[in-house]
Amino acid sequence: MKTAHPLILTGRIEDIDLEPFDRLRQAHFPPDRNFLRAHLTMFHRLPGEYEAPIVDRLLRIAHETDTIIAEVSGVRHLGAGVAYLIESLKLQDVRAALKREFVAWLGPQDKQNWQPHITVLNKSTKIKADDLYRNLSQEFKPHPIRITGLDLWEYLGGPWKQKTQCPFSVPTDVA
Repeated sequence: MKTAHPLILTGRIEDIDLEPFDRLRQAHFPPDRNFLRAHLTMFHRLPGEYEAPIVDRLLRIAHETDTIIAEVSGVRHLGAGVAYLIESLKLQDVRAALKREFVAWLGPQDKQNWQPHITVLNKSTKIKADDLYRNLSQEFKPHPIRITGLDLWEYLGGPWKQKTQCPFSVPTDVA
């Protein structure tokens, strides 16, 4: 569905877990394109014309969902970028439920198989991406992160403006 007012949905990552990704993004992302904190995009282009029903669905699903403990499972080369892979069956289930709710509004990118990730370098040269991928892969150790809710953003042609926060209902502690 085409929209003049695109909305982006992200999973909200606990600040302490997000901070290392932010540091990498600040260090490696091209400064003229780095408008955002590191993030976990769940949907790239929802129609702003349907913001109210989208928010209703997000709030309902967030209310039914506990904090998600996901695994940062590896480093992924994106060609002109680098990202960290995120694995969680529960997160995949939440995204699948939302996809069913939003199916009539989804464009091709959001209909594809979803591979959760946090990008720390994008739209760079292959040489820079190769170097960063090699360095991050050598020192990588899998670790958990907490996803504590859903955030809806308005796309402003580069920067984003937060529209709605939908916290998950029950926090879960990492042992």
